[in-house]
Amino acid sequence: MPAEKKEVISRWTGSAPYWEKHRDIIREMFAPVAEALIAEAQIKSGQTVLDIATGPGEPALTIAERVGLEGKVVGIDVIPEMAEAARREAHRRGFRNAAFEVASADRLPFQGSSFDAVVSRFGVMFFPSPVGSVREMLRVLKPGGRIALAVWHFAERNPFHYAVSKIFERYVDSPPPAPDSPDAFRFAKPGDLLGILSKAGAAAPSERLLQFSIRASIPVEEFWDLRSEMSDKFRTRLACLSNEQRAELGREVVQALRAFSVDDGLSFPAEVLIVSGRKQPS
Repeated sequence: MPAEKKEVISRWTGSAPYWEKHRDIIREMFAPVAEALIAEAQIKSGQTVLDIATGPGEPALTIAERVGLEGKVVGIDVIPEMAEAARREAHRRGFRNAAFEVASADRLPFQGSSFDAVVSRFGVMFFPSPVGSVREMLRVLKPGGRIALAVWHFAERNPFHYAVSKIFERYVDSPPPAPDSPDAFRFAKPGDLLGILSKAGAAAPSERLLQFSIRASIPVEEFWDLRSEMSDKFRTRLACLSNEQRAELGREVVQALRAFSVDDGLSFPAEVLIVSGRKQPS
């Protein structure tokens, strides 16, 4: 297994328990992105859909509601603990049209022309081979089927990230990631992921900017707990600090986050790129 892939698996394995713990709030925060993917992939009742890098089951379970019992959703994740968390939630909510498997985006365990649509929310940035992975998506799509991918726009346009990361930078040295390395903002520049789809052979690739609000119906202190736990980078950096430094950093973060407080929790302006394409009709 390539070292880059091993690193990604290690990072996300540690995050899996926290993504399951905060599942409901994470689903609330990124619900507008799930809806944008559903619209861009033109997902309808009765379809069969693949969700890549599903994490603990989203947006797969939201899509399962949309396609209904006549349709089916398969979610895959390279992290076994994520797939297990997704299965637990599907069972808890009584979904009979959703299945979850452990698999990698660059080697999908499905026959060609199996799916009406393929989506991935905040996954492609971490794929070791984005072009190869998009080619795999096209392979498993039915002719004319659609791909829809969501990636973060620039960090400075997303206070959900920078409101916390800027404070961390004062406490822990945070060198920028190497070019094209797996990172949340790997495809933040408009046109970058669009070029990946074109190179992979997607027909009619397109890109649009989704501007929305990340809403979290929890107090600011609970939101800081969520952010510090769901991010491997933040957990690693916090571990480097003394108890006193962690406490002081936490106080600074909570104070900064209060700027985004609303009556029922927090609301952050956010920007995401939705990049889509389709498989050539046969």
